[in-house]
Amino acid sequence: MKSQGAAAAATAGPGAAPAPGRGRRAGAPGPAGRRQGRDGASGTPGKGPARRRIRRQLVTSPWLFAAPGLAIVGVFILYPFVSTVINSFTDKRQLVEGKYVGLANFRELLHDDMFWIGLRNSTLYVLVVVPALVVLPLLLALLVQKQIPGITFFRSAFYTPVVASIVVVGLIWVWMLDERGLVNAVLEAVGAGKVGFLSDQWLLLFSAMAVTVWKGLGYYMIIYLAALANVPRELHEAAAVDGAGPVRRFLSVTVPAVRSTMVLVAALSSVAAFKVFSEVYLMAGPTGGPAGEDTTLVMLVQRTGTGLTGRVGYASAISVVIFVVTVALMLLVLRADRKEDA
Repeated sequence: MKSQGAAAAATAGPGAAPAPGRGRRAGAPGPAGRRQGRDGASGTPGKGPARRRIRRQLVTSPWLFAAPGLAIVGVFILYPFVSTVINSFTDKRQLVEGKYVGLANFRELLHDDMFWIGLRNSTLYVLVVVPALVVLPLLLALLVQKQIPGITFFRSAFYTPVVASIVVVGLIWVWMLDERGLVNAVLEAVGAGKVGFLSDQWLLLFSAMAVTVWKGLGYYMIIYLAALANVPRELHEAAAVDGAGPVRRFLSVTVPAVRSTMVLVAALSSVAAFKVFSEVYLMAGPTGGPAGEDTTLVMLVQRTGTGLTGRVGYASAISVVIFVVTVALMLLVLRADRKEDA
């Protein structure tokens, strides 16, 4: 038997593979076959080029989708913000590069009467407009929430000022409140005298506030309608069974249910009110009303930083103050909300 096996090996030649031994089955793969089974296409993928390519795609693909949005944010938000902060520490003017002056612009703000007038008007705007825009749209949403015939028309009518151009809205109210306008004509017809809505300092400012509230009612009404749709009707029915009237149900059921929405509305309206520009500018004019007494901070930025002689550095310092105050308003609203939760 041994001689026959040796003769067969000699006959096959030196390049022939050895015959399988007794310890390994004839069809069992060797070490090279096992590696091919692990790394090849027919086996489980290992740590090869394909797996590394998939990992790279998983890392880079989200950034490729977000790249256009990030580019827009960087060009139109981050870069102007950083540029404004840097310019606030310089004496830069239009068409003239500025030099670093440290906190000189902020020290000048403390002695600028127009800055304190603008801060007063912007703060007063927040104190008057924000409570109105938190409460009135909620009441309006409760009225139009009823499913009665024709309610869609009223919802559209209340929302129309939101989609109207602020320039058109401002011009309409200027025409109505002018000394020869519709409101004064009605007052004269009923025997009352004319009222200087656009010539008196405080009447002009409160008239602009009324326009802001009127234009924002429909927008915040839609937000409240979405919140009221999630209030369970069983809560109102249970309160009614306990003998609670409409006012009691409003205070005990509706207000707690939409409190988070009220916080959101307060935050949005406070920031918008502090940065008010269009309403006051259209009704008071570029000068900011009589002797500039109705100027807001944003109007002061526009007046100071524009034109060939505009002080860009000083206007940037005012803009930084506006940013700090708006962030403080947001934090105050959130802090008040957390206290109520506690």
